[in-house]
Amino acid sequence: MKNLKKQSFPSVSTEEWKVKAEQSLKGKTVESLQTTTYENIVLKPLYSQHDEQIIPDYPGGSDFRRGIFPLGYVTNDWKIAQRLFYQTAEELKEKLHHSFEKGQTAISFHVSKDLLDANLVKGLAESSSQYPFSINAKDSQIAFLALLEKELEQVGTCDKISGYIGADPVAIFAKAGDISEEFIEDWVKNIRNSTETFPNLRTILIDTVSYHNGGANAVQELGIAIAEGIFYLEKLQEAGLELDEIFAKIIFQFSIGSNFFMEIAKLRAARVLWSRVSSVYGANEDKSRMNIAVETSTITKTLHDPYVNLLRAGNEAFAAVVGGIQYLHVSPFDDLTGVTSFSERIARNTQLLLKEEAHLKKVIDPAGGSWYVEHLTNELAEKAWGFFQQIEANGGILETLKSNWLQQEIAAVYEKKIHDIQTRKKSIVGTNVYANLDEKVTYKKAPEKNSYFANGKNLLIKIEAIPDHRLAEPFEELRKKAVDLEGKLGAKPFVGMICLGGLKQHKARLDFMKGFLAAGGLKAVESNPIISVENARQFVLEHPAMHYCLCGTNDQYEIIGHDILNVLKTEFPERTFYLAGLPEKEKQGLWMDEGIKQFIHMKSNCYETLLLILSELEVSKVEETKA
Repeated sequence: MKNLKKQSFPSVSTEEWKVKAEQSLKGKTVESLQTTTYENIVLKPLYSQHDEQIIPDYPGGSDFRRGIFPLGYVTNDWKIAQRLFYQTAEELKEKLHHSFEKGQTAISFHVSKDLLDANLVKGLAESSSQYPFSINAKDSQIAFLALLEKELEQVGTCDKISGYIGADPVAIFAKAGDISEEFIEDWVKNIRNSTETFPNLRTILIDTVSYHNGGANAVQELGIAIAEGIFYLEKLQEAGLELDEIFAKIIFQFSIGSNFFMEIAKLRAARVLWSRVSSVYGANEDKSRMNIAVETSTITKTLHDPYVNLLRAGNEAFAAVVGGIQYLHVSPFDDLTGVTSFSERIARNTQLLLKEEAHLKKVIDPAGGSWYVEHLTNELAEKAWGFFQQIEANGGILETLKSNWLQQEIAAVYEKKIHDIQTRKKSIVGTNVYANLDEKVTYKKAPEKNSYFANGKNLLIKIEAIPDHRLAEPFEELRKKAVDLEGKLGAKPFVGMICLGGLKQHKARLDFMKGFLAAGGLKAVESNPIISVENARQFVLEHPAMHYCLCGTNDQYEIIGHDILNVLKTEFPERTFYLAGLPEKEKQGLWMDEGIKQFIHMKSNCYETLLLILSELEVSKVEETKA
């Protein structure tokens, strides 16, 4: 036993590991495993102590990457801030009371102009002295704080409320497509007045959620956050507020996406960058610590197979907590179709699970010291600082919005992301892979877009709005087309699969095609094993369709595929034929000459192919109706 305890693995050098790795890669190099992120950061397959840079030994100091408190969540737990939906002030009061009993630790709800009145605020009075606020009040902030002041002054508890009731004018402008100088002036006055009224309440929100949901990468989100922070520091100092006073009123809001380690590093890099800003300004270290509120991403969520959203939100919440936060909202899995009490409970319990079962509240900076995470944190911080400098060089955050420079930068990243989804280089389970054709979904009409400033403020500068995106939307549109077609045709639209040879010979490509077509709501109707031209002809006669696809091995294509295609194309010239797989380059021309419209393979643009098929089916139905 003593000898066993003394045994250890022999040390291995990086070069020795590389040799072994390349042996298993069968001729490929280790460098072939490198990937480039949307932030243009090259990820290596292995990180070691050689990648380590000087990092703080403890949280709560230095550049604050490891957290703003020395003991992390042990002494300063993150707040469960689930935003509640409600129809009346009484319902909100009841839901808050119930949520607090079940583990919620912050007052958080969607602020609606129509429901914001004295009655609603009165219902918050009791809770406000026990729990902090966690509210992005947007363009209702001024009205909200005025009502709150009026209610709480009567009992003298304005100084008791904490948390944040914030607004970010620049983010509002970016989403609305309007810039209002008058709105900024009113907002600045409100911040100045509320600083004295609510000394323990943060009111300056720097909200990057709109940019995230517009498609921005982590570098852009961080650069924008710092640029907005600088803009507000300058504006509010001009209005007469003290520097430390401003820093103490600021809170940042981020949305957390699906790239687990990138999102952890994003939050850590954010603190590094804000620490750099506060140091340059000479702010008090205690006043300028970066407070962060977080919500799980909208851009990653799907209308179809909504229960998968549970897993997505759980992954994003996990990354957020490990990254270090003060407030967290986990989106309910049915956020897109209508939140229920069940989904709100599951979202809240996701956080409780991370606290109580994963024990994350007992671990101080679990990512600290990871060679990979620390390296990623440093790269993000440096690239984000460079992007911030680009914003400043172009005139600052408002000028880059006015010139459309920022919108174009974000749109370029979004186009890369959506292309990867359309080509299925990136998977969305239940949407572009493993789609469930039997699923029933209620498609909602998109709400009309209203300007935030439709209340008479007329000093508007029109800019290009940054739209909210979801990466699943292109395929959801295809599925809706397929559902509409099914209603017109009386049956699910389909593509005929001409399966060459036995099951063993055509199954692999048949399964691929089934998954490929299902992403657009199309059914694959398969033939019995085709071993002759007559078999194929009989299948087409028995299953009349506009589109067919040959499925089989490359050998089967050469043995019987050409003969089948020539006969079918001659007898059914109006039908469209595809080939599953990608033949050798020198053989592709012959297939095209014989009548193959397209080769469908792993690198095909799934979205464009399915859109074409569905569009042709729609046109065919319209022409049939006219006839």
